[in-house]
Amino acid sequence: MTIITLVRHGETDWNRTRRIQGSSNIPLNDTGRAQARAAGTALAEALDPLTPSVVVSSDLSRANETARIIAEILDLPAPRTYPALRERGYGDAEGLTDVEVFERWGPWHTADVPNAEPWAEVTTRALRGIQEAVADARSLVAPASPHVIAVAHGALIRTVISHATSGEYPEPGHKLANGSAHTFRVEDDWLSLLTSSALPV
Repeated sequence: MTIITLVRHGETDWNRTRRIQGSSNIPLNDTGRAQARAAGTALAEALDPLTPSVVVSSDLSRANETARIIAEILDLPAPRTYPALRERGYGDAEGLTDVEVFERWGPWHTADVPNAEPWAEVTTRALRGIQEAVADARSLVAPASPHVIAVAHGALIRTVISHATSGEYPEPGHKLANGSAHTFRVEDDWLSLLTSSALPV
């Protein structure tokens, strides 16, 4: 059994102006770096010091920089990157604002965006990335069981939460904040959600 915490990367200028990023490689802004430091500090206070931790990330720069800031705060090695943890590719929506997407394709949760990565493929890819990261972390700290901290992206984390809760959460319209943390238990091929802002209080 392994615990993995998925952290959404810090804010970018596209987040601030509500532009769709997807696979576009947009860097953190200063607010995003502050959010990454806050996430790292919160993890430092919450983690069991007797459990070895491993930090990993998506290969997109906004996630990797967030992960590097967190790793530095936790005094851990630089994060390994996993392309399978990158954000959903949003096709023709990338670079558009949420208002522009609504005007062209309707409500976000039902929008059929041309050339966007299908949700089922995002879920399959995300779960593969989690399994890869967990397997590598286990090998790195064997025979101990690690706590994996994986910095990824809003849509990818949403689909993992949905998978782990059989589609019950997150509820439509619920926003996963930049820098937010969502913790899961990984047992073989089974994933269960432990803590998340997407769960009711």
